Amino acid sequence: MFLGVIAHGQINRFFYEYTFIPDSRNKEDVKKEMMLLDIDKNGSNYYSHDTFVADSTGKADLEKQLKSGSGSISVNKREKPGQISYKVTKQYPDFKTYLFRNISMDKYKIKEDQKPEWKILPDKQKIGEYSTQKATTGFGGREWIAWFSTDIPLQDGPYKFYGLPGLIVKIEDTTGSHRMTLVGNKTIKIPNTEKEPQLPENVKITGLFGKEIEITEDQFKKAWKAYVNDPTKNMRELMMKNGGDTNAKVAFKVKTADGKEFSDPNEVLREMEKRTKESLLKDNNPIEPDLMN
Repeated sequence: MFLGVIAHGQINRFFYEYTFIPDSRNKEDVKKEMMLLDIDKNGSNYYSHDTFVADSTGKADLEKQLKSGSGSISVNKREKPGQISYKVTKQYPDFKTYLFRNISMDKYKIKEDQKPEWKILPDKQKIGEYSTQKATTGFGGREWIAWFSTDIPLQDGPYKFYGLPGLIVKIEDTTGSHRMTLVGNKTIKIPNTEKEPQLPENVKITGLFGKEIEITEDQFKKAWKAYVNDPTKNMRELMMKNGGDTNAKVAFKVKTADGKEFSDPNEVLREMEKRTKESLLKDNNPIEPDLMN
């Protein structure tokens, strides 16, 4: 059935359960996300199911508002936005790998320069219906243990991992902080490419649509460090631009967990900075420490 991966117009979709511990100081708080690895003859895409659905819903909602011609656009947070916003693409046959992720309202496309260097071991075990073999690698600041299956003759896997003689069925770092396990698969038809909503010339929704900025890992590290030091810089600049534009106005509001609402720009910025710093403190155990430190 996996020969379908090279068939025209088909995708092999593999479902991975991703369990992770965002806060190294609170190992009891284990999160889960269903991730998809879509493989066709040209390469693969790895992304969150919930994030994909939320993004698709958001685009459909935006198009509906644009078609209504009301002149007002409201962008609201989705009920299930997904916990994992990044995605990874690999291009065959050379496995050129890119990580797509956001910092604040900026979208980045980061080229991966290193490939996983594997040590294949003799250990074997059955995982689900698959006969697997063990392999290890050091990657991104972590040591990883993978189990691959030659039952599935694809040299790919979740996240940035590839290059073994079969699909990676399970991979986990040695601290137990990040684990991806194959839980199912199916063959689907390649969907029609979604077009981005066509915004009026005087309308720009920062961070939602548009092309990513292609950068190196070192450039991303610098951008991430600047964001950690000043997390509201982009929003502050957007507010300043908005304040000087008499043709279009954007209302900035933020609501606290207890229902308190702020609309004054300075109060909004203070609340956003507070929330972001609290979030960063609790999200200190990334899948690739080398990229975020």
